[in-house]
Amino acid sequence: MKEKQAKKQSPFSVAMGAAFMMAMAAVGPGFLTQTATFTGKMGANFGFAILICIVVDIIVQLNIWRIIVVSGKRAQVLANEVFPGLGYLLTVLIVIGGFFFNIGNVGGAGLGLNVLFGISPENGALIAAAVAIIIFLVKDAMRVVDRSVQFLAIIKVAILIYILAVTTVPYQAAVTHAFMPTHIDFYSIVTIVGGTVGGYISFSGGHRLLEGGVEGPDKIKYVNQGALTGIGVASVIRIMLFLAGLAVVLEGHVLDPTNPAASIFKDAAGQFGYKFFGLLLLAAGMTSTLGSTFTSVSFLDYTVSQGSENKYLRFRSWLIVAFIVLSTAIFYFIGNPAKVLVFVGALNGLILPIALAILLVAANKKQIMGAAYRHPRWLLFTGWLVVVFMAYAGVRTILTLEF
Repeated sequence: MKEKQAKKQSPFSVAMGAAFMMAMAAVGPGFLTQTATFTGKMGANFGFAILICIVVDIIVQLNIWRIIVVSGKRAQVLANEVFPGLGYLLTVLIVIGGFFFNIGNVGGAGLGLNVLFGISPENGALIAAAVAIIIFLVKDAMRVVDRSVQFLAIIKVAILIYILAVTTVPYQAAVTHAFMPTHIDFYSIVTIVGGTVGGYISFSGGHRLLEGGVEGPDKIKYVNQGALTGIGVASVIRIMLFLAGLAVVLEGHVLDPTNPAASIFKDAAGQFGYKFFGLLLLAAGMTSTLGSTFTSVSFLDYTVSQGSENKYLRFRSWLIVAFIVLSTAIFYFIGNPAKVLVFVGALNGLILPIALAILLVAANKKQIMGAAYRHPRWLLFTGWLVVVFMAYAGVRTILTLEF
């Protein structure tokens, strides 16, 4: 499958597919919920968390994509080569986080259909899950996934442009507090970084490149093109949603705690804006369902030879179907996991320093990366700074949480 995929798509096309898969996974229903929740709580000061998130995103994605592509190995295989058994621990952390996020993803898509057409969220989730399964099972599935994600990304950006156009955006307050916050909330930082960079999201692009046959030191330019494009798209959407939320909050509106993201659109543009929110939520849910499913299932692949790889590929379709069906079933019987989305974002924020540290150690091992490769010092230095900062922020968060 990999060889066929590599022949059909150019490395640049694969890189753009990886870029949008990562970007759209990073701005799913969890991000909408987290951003609306913290904007309502912190106002303009949440801009600082958005800024930190973008900086961390650049460092994390450039490091992880590069290490995976140069080595030609998935993250869990690299982890096992760093220390035997470490890859299995990483798989457990990533897959569990991805699975719980996917409950929110299919639920978000279901809620989007509920807003648009009045379908119950549960039945909407069933429809969204069925569409996701069909996309994965069609011939040349990854090309279809790439095109679907790119189309839905255009919808997201267009909706946010409209919402910003009909609101009075407080740009000065946003910029001032982003660089000089009057209050710093470590829980918001860990949650937003975890929900948009941590867990499966930071590996989705690198694993998509490998899936498309893009690997080796000579493919670094495609790493940079894909990672920076994805980071740029995700960052624009993050900033736009934050500004829309801030405009609504500063006008005196109180966001509905049960659905804070919907409040932003309804308060900004009335019932028409609420319908737009439904379309945005549907797009966010679908793109994140595709991204979390692909990446989480890719962490179950430990193959290192062509023969064993073919054996894994025979079971992959079943794993994809099971992943989507189980997460949809939990949403169907339990309901809207809005609080779960915020909590899992924080969990992924705690996973991030562990996962990044493992790959940074791998980057310095010649037997893994090759004798001729040298990982850029600035990426190593800033990567370890992120590990220390996120570990510190994670510990601060745990110590201040009220259970």
